[in-house]
Amino acid sequence: MTTTESNLARLPTLLQEIGRRLSREFLAKDEIIRLLLVSVIAGEHMLIVGPPGTAKSALVRTLAQKLDARYFEYLLTRFSEPNELLGPVDIQAFREGTFRRRTEQMLPEAEIAFLDEIFKASSAILNSLLGLLNERRVQIGAERVEVPLLALFAASNEVPSDDSLAALLDRFLLRVRSQNLEGFHFQQLVRFGLEHEKKLLGVTQTGTVGQTPLLSAGDILVLRKELAGRLQFSDEFLTEYKTLVAQIRSEGIFVSDRRLIKLLKLCAASALLDGRLQADVSDLFVLKHTWNTVEQAEILAGIVDPLLRRHRQASGKLGNRDSQGLKAMLEELQTLRLALQRAGELSDVQLFAKLRTLGELRAALQSHGSDESQRAVSEIDTLLDSVVSTAPVG
Repeated sequence: MTTTESNLARLPTLLQEIGRRLSREFLAKDEIIRLLLVSVIAGEHMLIVGPPGTAKSALVRTLAQKLDARYFEYLLTRFSEPNELLGPVDIQAFREGTFRRRTEQMLPEAEIAFLDEIFKASSAILNSLLGLLNERRVQIGAERVEVPLLALFAASNEVPSDDSLAALLDRFLLRVRSQNLEGFHFQQLVRFGLEHEKKLLGVTQTGTVGQTPLLSAGDILVLRKELAGRLQFSDEFLTEYKTLVAQIRSEGIFVSDRRLIKLLKLCAASALLDGRLQADVSDLFVLKHTWNTVEQAEILAGIVDPLLRRHRQASGKLGNRDSQGLKAMLEELQTLRLALQRAGELSDVQLFAKLRTLGELRAALQSHGSDESQRAVSEIDTLLDSVVSTAPVG
């Protein structure tokens, strides 16, 4: 193996390590983290939809730090002006008769960008963004300037229904929801959250661990050249892909031919991230994130998840992130079991809260698809029957 081949082989490993570090900092965001990395490799943009406080900006900001990429972040409002993103006008050049902007540390020089509340931007900003997202160029005066943008991530509390914003939404190949964590994550959430607060207070020994960037923007460009040579797919994979796309379209979810091809590129990027030469069925998880409205997300999950579960069962592989998630769920099940064994000591409100959390946990384990998770589902069913049979009749 040549030095060049050796360097190329280690890039996916380093990117995987970035993913693991992000997972240690952000609880139950594994799929979003994987989508962030896949987007960066493929050079596609991603929209994150969710309420405030669900780590949307923090995820992207931390990713940029670990990638050693020039980062630009901005919160847009309907009063925002183009110079807030593109840079102020160069007054000296303007006096000399030339329109130029000071783009240092602004969006035109960013390699990773995050725009919060993107759909609240003015029409002037939206027009600038369309060209930047689609062509990696931005209009400054009479000149169209190429930008080094690897990927732009945007966030919104909701998906717009305004037809005038449809073109902007279409520029984001991936759409993902970032939600508040379900009740069964409570114990972990407290541990993660308090550790983060310690870091902010500067009283923890681990506050600076893992902050050294592992990859550069140049390394990502090397991976993209490799990706270009891996856009080949087996007949078996394409058959599964065609079937899924047909199911999705039959549900009335629009997937254009252009998006259909770009999603294949994302599948290849997902395989490259894992160090695999070709995409397999596991990479089709990206299709869950092609929705046009939030309501469609559940439909897509109902189509794609069963196929992913069958693939995991057939291959006998769970992967580290699946194993870690399962371990946390089983620990929470043990906590709930102990609490429900003394259900008679709980108030009606407390009992209802425990049962609701148990129901959320059951749904998560059911979708996991492993033999161990299915045994846990059976255990939950038995536990529920026991609680119901012993509950007082009022």
